[in-house]
Amino acid sequence: MIPLILIRGGGDLASGVALRLHRTGYKIAILELEKPLAVRRTVSFSEAVYEGLQTVEGVTARLVSADQLQDTMGAGEIPVLVDPNANILRNQFLTSPRSTFVIDARLLKIVPEPLAADVALHIGLGPGFSAGENCHAVVETRRGHTLGRVYWSGSAQSDSGQPEGDPRRVLRAPHEGVLNAFSKISDHVEEGQKIAEVESKTGSQITEIISPIKGILRGLVRSGLEVTERMKIGDIDPRDDVSFSALVSDKALSVGGGVLEAILTRFPVYSETVEI
Repeated sequence: MIPLILIRGGGDLASGVALRLHRTGYKIAILELEKPLAVRRTVSFSEAVYEGLQTVEGVTARLVSADQLQDTMGAGEIPVLVDPNANILRNQFLTSPRSTFVIDARLLKIVPEPLAADVALHIGLGPGFSAGENCHAVVETRRGHTLGRVYWSGSAQSDSGQPEGDPRRVLRAPHEGVLNAFSKISDHVEEGQKIAEVESKTGSQITEIISPIKGILRGLVRSGLEVTERMKIGDIDPRDDVSFSALVSDKALSVGGGVLEAILTRFPVYSETVEI
């Protein structure tokens, strides 16, 4: 059986999972929103929704329609479909309950809605999932000694509501409105520097986004998008190494390793040992 693996979400964590699976030979496709809100956009395949193509660490994703799915995978690329509700699962010509896997990498941190159809393997990433109840397996996404571990019963750690590491590195929208960026990802920023501003829909309120620390702007929501109050809109890396902005994080690759473990545990692939 050669499964089709559907990854819901194309942000940086989902893209790390996609890279792990693509590099190990699996056929994968990414299902995204009409207007993705990824922060670390340089390492997020979701950018293909806006640009048509997005390359991360040498792997290219392409925005396609469902009828282009097989040809795109055959060309060695990752197809990206605008399909937030995973309606592709209703297409019996493209998916099958016996050979379709779903990885929910949207990181909603709430209990998700049921899938539109049964699948052979459903893996949930992070809070909101309970193995044996609303998915087959859960992969831990919180940093620490359990990061990337696979649970076949129970849940991942609950959402603490606090960012990992120095909380100052995370930029949040002060109120609802439209984000206008004045810096770009990979720029060095100084403490106190204006990075962006959020303008309310009525235009009555404009609030500057000021960098609280110096470092590399590792992520920033796409300029012109609507944001909501307290939404994460940016990420500053105090290590100040510009190369990190083009690399998938260690966390994303660790979670990707957990997903690969879950797949091979449920559907093992055995090979004969070659004696030399």
